[in-house]
Amino acid sequence: MTASKTEYRFLFAGGGTGGHLFPAVAVAERIKAKLPEADILFVGTRTKIEGTVVPKLGYKFRSIWIKGFSRSFNLENILFPVKLIVSLLQSLFINMSFRPKVAIGSGGYVSGPAIWASSVMGAKIILLEQNSYPGVTTRLLERYADEIHISYSDSVKYLKSKGKIRITGNPVRENLNKSDKESALGYFNLSPALKTILILGGSLGAHSINEAVAGSLASFKEKNLQVIWQTGSSYYGKYKKLAGEGIVISPFIEDMNLAYSAADIVVARSGATTIAELLVLGIPSVLIPSPNVAENHQYYNAKSLADEDAVILIEDKDVKNILTETIISTIFDPVKLKVLKINSQKLGRPDAASLIADSAIKFAVSL
Repeated sequence: MTASKTEYRFLFAGGGTGGHLFPAVAVAERIKAKLPEADILFVGTRTKIEGTVVPKLGYKFRSIWIKGFSRSFNLENILFPVKLIVSLLQSLFINMSFRPKVAIGSGGYVSGPAIWASSVMGAKIILLEQNSYPGVTTRLLERYADEIHISYSDSVKYLKSKGKIRITGNPVRENLNKSDKESALGYFNLSPALKTILILGGSLGAHSINEAVAGSLASFKEKNLQVIWQTGSSYYGKYKKLAGEGIVISPFIEDMNLAYSAADIVVARSGATTIAELLVLGIPSVLIPSPNVAENHQYYNAKSLADEDAVILIEDKDVKNILTETIISTIFDPVKLKVLKINSQKLGRPDAASLIADSAIKFAVSL
């Protein structure tokens, strides 16, 4: 018998950053592909990335009034208790109206109230943890979870509910793939005869990485290296004048598949989504963790992989001094590149989104 659309209801909660949102979107995509009649609702904040991206993707979206507690003194912290109470009430109302069978929390402060309310309503709870050191929200919600899907084996020691843990990997978008390298280089007007460095600092950019790259361009040119450099929107005006033959500079890269396909090596921050994509594609990388993130999780992400010889780790404080030498020595070392590629692909989990979707569907069908 074919179930009605409302029999299989999945609530997703998570956001604030793309690192929390896009793994949830990847799982939602797989659920819809496997179970077209699934009814999917995203809960988030209207002012963050999920408020813009989710409606554009065609999913239903409900917002709650919540903001994280700032680690430094902030007048908005005074409002935190009020926002928390309001968001809990809003989440209860949303869950009573939607009545999800399964709720998937992908991290960020917004997932706390929504997933708690789903558990109150009797939904099965699945948590996704993208980082090596689990976030506060995951640690607070783990008691309500039926399954906790983690990306790193290192995370196990930080969680109490060992029997709920599945080492699944971080879900990546369904259309992630590499195309023909020569065609990709042609898109950027670069030569297939030269090696290419891809620099990523995130959508806003990374000050330390941009400064180090600006100081490295002469050395790269001397070694006949090409550069695709995403400066981020905040820094493009400062660095765009450095573009020229063999140096492509842009505030944002629209087609990351082409950029990945063109690259011999990638230099990037060690956010969970970037790492997951690099591992799945097996691209050698130099990771420079941001020092300005909660609980220094980017460092732990990169350290976990560097210990497996799957990436090269440079701390932010050292980037100006050793980035140039590290890139040049690595990109011309075929043995090192091969080791990085093989080890990263070993850790990549292209099936993560599908496995999590299967778990969610199994829970929904069993209720």
